[in-house]
Amino acid sequence: MQFNGKSKRTRQVYFRSLRMLVEFFGKEPDKITEEEIQKYFLHRKTKDNWAPNTLRIAFCGIKFFYEHVIHRDWHILRILKAQKEQRLPDILSRNEVQRVFSKLTTFHNYVYLATVYSCGLRLNEGLSLKVSDIYSDRMMIHVHCGKSAKDRYVPLPHETLSLLRKHWSCHRHPQLIFPAMKTNGKNAAKIENPMAVASVQGAFRSAKNAAGIRKKRVTIS
Repeated sequence: MQFNGKSKRTRQVYFRSLRMLVEFFGKEPDKITEEEIQKYFLHRKTKDNWAPNTLRIAFCGIKFFYEHVIHRDWHILRILKAQKEQRLPDILSRNEVQRVFSKLTTFHNYVYLATVYSCGLRLNEGLSLKVSDIYSDRMMIHVHCGKSAKDRYVPLPHETLSLLRKHWSCHRHPQLIFPAMKTNGKNAAKIENPMAVASVQGAFRSAKNAAGIRKKRVTIS
């Protein structure tokens, strides 16, 4: 094979991918048909249960050989692609959420995470909340530029509204609900930026560990 610009490791992986294909069909690679290539990857995925990353590596090596070495203009090589592996996060139960919240050490992190949890917000949506986004008369929150840059309204539970009011009274910022603030809230009303994503993520991880929850990829529901 001609591997212009390919590393030694890449050459080894590509050779291995092609060798496994040849061994599977028991014939030279130039005798293997386009239909057989499709059957090969279907077998590896459904029968051998190859992981997406393994399939992707094999596909790259085989595709390189047929396109750049023996110059086969096969449609299957343009449309066949192994999907990236997507691991779903572990979901915390209500009991686990309560345990995590009980271990939060600062009130502003508690209110923020409680708001995100109770209103179904994304992290940045919660951090970007402004005083003008809270409609207490309608018990709604106006979320700006959410997923796909779309605005939406979400229900605001009475307990969450009470928490937000109590939190706001600690800093009285004219615009932001969650300004970046120290534990004592000193000069918070003059701060221009909201709390950082990294800080609330760190607070959540610390509380999760303190609660004895060992799940790694976590969301709350």
